[in-house]
Amino acid sequence: MQFSSLSDSNIKRSFADAVVEGLAPDKGLYFPDHIPELPESFWFSYDDKNPWDFGAEMLAPYTEGCVTKTELREILRDVLNFPIPLHEIERGVFSLELFHGPTSAFKDVGARFLSRVLSRITNRRLTILVATSGDTGSAVANGFLNVPNIDVVILYPSGRISKIQEQQLTTAGANIVALEVKGSFDQCQEMVKTAFLDTSLQSERSLTSANSINIARWMPQSIYYAWATYQLGRPAVFSVPSGNFGNIAAGLLAAKMGMPVAGFVAATNSNDGMEKYLSPDCDSDFEPRQSVSTMSNAMDVGDPSNRPRVEALYNNDLAKMRDALFGYSLDDAGTSEVMAALSDKSNYLVCPHTAVGYAGLKSYQSKFGNADPGVVLSTAHPAKFGELVEGATHITPEVPLHLTECLSKQKQSVVISPTYEALKTYLLSA
Repeated sequence: MQFSSLSDSNIKRSFADAVVEGLAPDKGLYFPDHIPELPESFWFSYDDKNPWDFGAEMLAPYTEGCVTKTELREILRDVLNFPIPLHEIERGVFSLELFHGPTSAFKDVGARFLSRVLSRITNRRLTILVATSGDTGSAVANGFLNVPNIDVVILYPSGRISKIQEQQLTTAGANIVALEVKGSFDQCQEMVKTAFLDTSLQSERSLTSANSINIARWMPQSIYYAWATYQLGRPAVFSVPSGNFGNIAAGLLAAKMGMPVAGFVAATNSNDGMEKYLSPDCDSDFEPRQSVSTMSNAMDVGDPSNRPRVEALYNNDLAKMRDALFGYSLDDAGTSEVMAALSDKSNYLVCPHTAVGYAGLKSYQSKFGNADPGVVLSTAHPAKFGELVEGATHITPEVPLHLTECLSKQKQSVVISPTYEALKTYLLSA
């Protein structure tokens, strides 16, 4: 299997090379040259299966020649060593709880997979350079902690992530360094992308990405859509809290591989550029905008990196994409109302991101009906946003032990300005 840049199809790489590079030399995202289809019997199997069984079959065509199916199954059994249950919130509406991993966020799946794959496919000394709007940083820090020949540098926007998120990524120590950027996530992301294209920097320090721009972070997330479909035994409408659009692009990849699905909802917060772009009435190109700060901070993205992959999964037929992908947005006031309502009516606490996803699903069902089961991707444990959840519900979420441990540690971060020059200076001096 070859992977081509979505900006220049002449740039082709093997799976291993695409993973190590992270981003193509022309700043394009790597995308598989073809997407294999699996039969309906695979998705609705009556056999007793585990998530790693699905994952090995789904990813094997993409890793052929680099990682065998047997190796994939071994890797994924280690990666997915925590439950991913479906919790029925109300009749026909389920929460796919993706927060039972070591950092209590859905990004544990992709980050742990990437770390284990990298350690198998290369012995080079690498620096993982990653921008985070919240949960990516902690998942990457955990996944790559003490991995030989790997240094991790995480950029995060100062004052724009939750206390627990910040503690998780600034207290890991060892081979993990946190750069506290006096700016927005979009600025952090642009600084990282610029670094990948700086040949003079790359000659001094080999860089790769652990953001969802990396295929080994993006693609394994398709597994839990298959796992949810298998558990339900029928197609579902998936509502996905969306920021950089890597998560929903993974679900669309599973659908492209043949997974039966009833619909997709891309649920965003007040950073609603993609909702407007996905409107059937839209006839213009996407317009990047400055991100605004919200209570669902991991979705505070004004220019989603994975938009080109979403378009490619619809063969760049924008009309088809807008007809099939339902866009939705919700402001902070509405998010608080949803958290309160779910607590009161269903005795179920959710993080702000999951609340946005739930509201998106209900909007979809109001417009199209609710004959099919709906699945909200619950992307983070409510305790990661404890103050916000308590403010909305008057209930303090119980903090898992593995989250409380980081709160007593001393924060360690390097404060830099939101400029590429500041990042390059740090990388060349560290």
